[in-house]
Amino acid sequence: MTDAVTTDQPIKKPLRVTEIVLIVMAVAIGSGAYMLSGLGMDQALDAHYWVQLGVMFALAIIFHIVLRLRAPFSDQYILPLALTLNGLGLAMIHRLDLVPPGEGLANNQLLWTALSLVISMAIVWFIVDYRNMRRFTYVWLLASAILLILPFLPFIGVEIYGARIWVNLGIGSFQPGEVAKLTLAIFFASYLSANRDLILLAGKKLGPLTFPRLQDLGPLVVAWLVAMGVLIFQRDLGSAVLFFGLFMAMIYLATSRLSWLVLGVGAAGVGAVIAASLFPHVQARIDGWLNAFDMDMIYAEHGSHQVVQGLFGLASGGLFGSGLGEGRPDMVFAANSDMIIASFGEELGLVGLTAILLVFFVLITRIMRIGLSARDAFGKLLAAGLGCAMAIQIFVVVGGVLRVIPLTGLTTPFMAAGGSSLLSNWMIMGLVLLISHTANRPMQAGPMVNASGFGAGASGPGRPVEAGERS
Repeated sequence: MTDAVTTDQPIKKPLRVTEIVLIVMAVAIGSGAYMLSGLGMDQALDAHYWVQLGVMFALAIIFHIVLRLRAPFSDQYILPLALTLNGLGLAMIHRLDLVPPGEGLANNQLLWTALSLVISMAIVWFIVDYRNMRRFTYVWLLASAILLILPFLPFIGVEIYGARIWVNLGIGSFQPGEVAKLTLAIFFASYLSANRDLILLAGKKLGPLTFPRLQDLGPLVVAWLVAMGVLIFQRDLGSAVLFFGLFMAMIYLATSRLSWLVLGVGAAGVGAVIAASLFPHVQARIDGWLNAFDMDMIYAEHGSHQVVQGLFGLASGGLFGSGLGEGRPDMVFAANSDMIIASFGEELGLVGLTAILLVFFVLITRIMRIGLSARDAFGKLLAAGLGCAMAIQIFVVVGGVLRVIPLTGLTTPFMAAGGSSLLSNWMIMGLVLLISHTANRPMQAGPMVNASGFGAGASGPGRPVEAGERS
């Protein structure tokens, strides 16, 4: 336990020079890729390109100003990293739009980007203290349930490609499950931070492992039922894997007990056997994974054609790729959404795709670091859990494209076409930046947090006094 830092001087806010420099680089990378993709398709650089550059740069600068004013001690790398990925995604979607007849999704994606960034800024501006969210534990669970039920409601629920995970908003479709990922993470963080001691101390020792009591298995059962419900009723294998993986990551982070992982793997195994045995859509995914190159499977209605085309595209890209606008990623179904990783692999090659994955790696690392530095249990679990969720999502997406695991249909964060995914991930960035600000700002005085971070918070008398607040 360390002593509090006491000072009577107002805390000087950092200038965030690193962030502004990296923002310029991030916008330059995204806009440069946007222009190169058009030039590769023999398109002139008209006003459309400059509008895209202006919108992205203006939004980035406004976000930077919001952080300077409301969260000056937040991590300076999160925003530039997310902007880089978002910009590259816009470039690839635009490049695929240029193939006749073209879906015209780039403008829609730019509008969703603007909306998502505005909502993320609003989270940073209006949420005074993210720790207040832990007071509404079961409200977040109820919100998650409502979001997952929405696609089944008459008139607004929509089934696309055999999965019922969308709702019709009149101006387009939206996937509520993407936002449910965030509300479930808040629920798990709130519940586990409040009940950690009970879960950790009680239990029965069996060999080297200490297993929880039956009455403490409630969260695991809830997570398993949510995952199975999504898999059975919504036919969404990717979201089922993500939701259950999110819970298992957070329960392990909260307790550090391998017994929870053992129970989770067992529950997942039981669910996989049940799903593969009883539900044809799950069996089709497994067959397409195991027998991808069988001719009968390639030409089957729900076969492996998409995966095989993606693998051929990656192979044709080689080490350095064909160049933006020079390949044929449009031959792969859902090249701008589920298979956008294959599109980048074909045109940027192994080197370019590795660079993109390294950006994801750095972003996830920064989020996990924020979780480690948070002064309260709720912030630790929420940030680290969201970081783990993104890591799981990237593994599932890339693993499916490379045929390491069955293709699930999850979207690549920030890059894939789709407003709901973009919105949920920018909302996550807003929360992560708030947690980072609270963790990094100097303390004037106040209660201490124990070494593990699960203890007294830094609120109340220990809140720092910032410049301009003293009378």
